[in-house]
Amino acid sequence: MRETIHFSLASHDEIMYRNEADLIHGFNCLVEACLETDSRLLADGFMSTHHHGMAQTDNIRALTKIERYAYTRYFNARYHRRGRLGEPKPFSLKVEGIYHTIVALNYVNRQGLHHGLSPTPFGYAFCSANAYFRSELGRTTLQPLMADEFRYHYLPDRSCVPKSIRMDASGMLLQEDAIDTAYVEQIYLTSRNFLFQMNKLTDEKWTEQQKSDHTDAPIITLELIENGVGDIDIEQLLRNENGRINQNQLTDLAVCKIIDNDYLPMLSRKHDMTIYDLSASQRATLCNTLWSDIPRLYNKRTNVAQLKRCACLKY
Repeated sequence: MRETIHFSLASHDEIMYRNEADLIHGFNCLVEACLETDSRLLADGFMSTHHHGMAQTDNIRALTKIERYAYTRYFNARYHRRGRLGEPKPFSLKVEGIYHTIVALNYVNRQGLHHGLSPTPFGYAFCSANAYFRSELGRTTLQPLMADEFRYHYLPDRSCVPKSIRMDASGMLLQEDAIDTAYVEQIYLTSRNFLFQMNKLTDEKWTEQQKSDHTDAPIITLELIENGVGDIDIEQLLRNENGRINQNQLTDLAVCKIIDNDYLPMLSRKHDMTIYDLSASQRATLCNTLWSDIPRLYNKRTNVAQLKRCACLKY
């Protein structure tokens, strides 16, 4: 029997998704895993070091195992890397009750907002907030699609994804096709309530509403949702709900782009040079260089922890 499960895969000290192509492939691997395990994907949110998902499944262990294996194969081949990617065990949480489910969906759909990547949940592409109530919210324009003969370039080997799940021109499977949007829309009831839930600030009312579910399930909080992610500043995530984005702080993807596109070509003539081709001492030197260069050349801020994870210094 399927249960509603929130789950997350994370890498505490190393970037899992270095650019948009990685995020696209990560989502496609998640869809593939849901199909192989006959699970229904409800929501997703992909960040640089982790991703969250919600699914109705009777085998969350198989789902996360298939997803991790497919994505790790891709990542290791692309970046000349070896070994397991991410923490040994994914985090999972059974979600019971209508209000518990709404709050869990809210947190997953608002990942871009909480992590300071967009002033609203809808401005971040690698999160499922834009998949629901598309007609009611005026999102009816059909984006350019990938030709069928090129789909295999963006899917895991021996993919079982049917052509009924369309793929956009970037290679990403359409979230509105891959997600059980009809079920989620029934949970939110109306597009108006969905917009309200996406824009409201976290408060005690969310806790009180969950108590009315009369279930033994734990109260869903942002801290519980992020439990498997690692060292996260929950207070900062809650402040980010106000939508005030720090334009001076580089994102992880921006730092990775600087490393991969601007600095690695200067270190080697190999066209496919990656951060994993450098020794630990070379990565440390690169971090020191970036620490002084980024404020001077890019007029942006970074921090030591960000530089270390983007340079995979602990790998």
